[in-house]
Amino acid sequence: MADKGLKLALAAFLLFSGALVMAAPFSIAKDLFDPAMPETLGLPEAAGSETAIVYQAVPAVSQYNHGAVLFAHKGKLYVQWQSSRRDEDAADTRVLYASSDDGVHWSEARALAPARKDAVVTSGGWWSNGGTLYAFVNVWPDSLEPRGGFVEVLASDDGAHWENVGNPTFADGKPLNGVIEQDFHRYPVGEDGRSRIVTALHRQPGLQAIPIYTDEASGLSGWRLGTFENSSLKDGVSREIEPSNFQRKDGALVMVFRDQQSSFRVLAAVSEDGGEAWTRAEVTNFPDSRAKQSAGNLPDGSVFLVNNPSGSKTREPLVVSLSEDGEQFDRAFLLRAGGLQLAPPRYEGRYKRKGFSYPKSLVWNDFLYVAYAENKEDITITRVPVASLAAAAK
Repeated sequence: MADKGLKLALAAFLLFSGALVMAAPFSIAKDLFDPAMPETLGLPEAAGSETAIVYQAVPAVSQYNHGAVLFAHKGKLYVQWQSSRRDEDAADTRVLYASSDDGVHWSEARALAPARKDAVVTSGGWWSNGGTLYAFVNVWPDSLEPRGGFVEVLASDDGAHWENVGNPTFADGKPLNGVIEQDFHRYPVGEDGRSRIVTALHRQPGLQAIPIYTDEASGLSGWRLGTFENSSLKDGVSREIEPSNFQRKDGALVMVFRDQQSSFRVLAAVSEDGGEAWTRAEVTNFPDSRAKQSAGNLPDGSVFLVNNPSGSKTREPLVVSLSEDGEQFDRAFLLRAGGLQLAPPRYEGRYKRKGFSYPKSLVWNDFLYVAYAENKEDITITRVPVASLAAAAK
């Protein structure tokens, strides 16, 4: 009886103090993953899945490759990534890219952003206003403490010749004061046909993740900060980092984050107004590997989330999970199996590890494409027919 009275008193306090108890932004169905089968989590492969290597590590030249991100422009698929001779975030890091007409056969890698003195450059994603392809490059000055950076933009009309067009800016004209997340998504806003680009910025000082949005079609200006409160900061890094986002069936936007505090669960926040104001990020019951993930919507509006749902630091297997409404994920497919089905890294290097790291995804020409770094050495793409996923999401 005492326990019951305490619960009633607590409920009354929350009600009359105006506190709002919110349900989790989404959940996974019971027994979606089988932890007793760590190589596959008991999941089947989707019909028609294919895997292709975009770029294979070159001994003593580019043994480290990571941070792959996709985009489609003028009938071609592009992928950019960071590359260095041996170590992650080394002084010789550069950004490479390749292109493909069919998503399976890829061009030779070309330099997008060469290594530079006194800073490290990494892949920051893509965007286009229709005619021009924009490549976002994150720049991390060696002198900045705590570690952080800023964004530069390269522009090309043909995907081969590039011009530096400066820094993307806030609505007040000031440059973005942080490194940008690779996941750009466009959503309709209001009833006048406008659309809005939503992603996230890791702001200085350090890396404090916050949703940002712009109604400018190019993605080069007009950026605004969403209203969002980080749960905590440690050494200049917020608990919530490296997010992706999707739209639920009810119209709300959901941003999913890596949890730097190692709950090994996906964190998620919700916006009911197109990305302008966000709830605090909550710990969901969706397992993760404390790494980047990728989310989005299929053409029919159903939701996908790609990650390593190991519930540990293990970045294998690679899985795509599906939800019809974005509130419960109840279907999942294996993209790549781990364990003995994945060979170990071929080369040594700082922060090298076995697994399928930092997936980023794109729906293009009836396929869901997922780019990732295999063992932080090879840039690899797995594609799945959208029809296979759409049928399973129902």
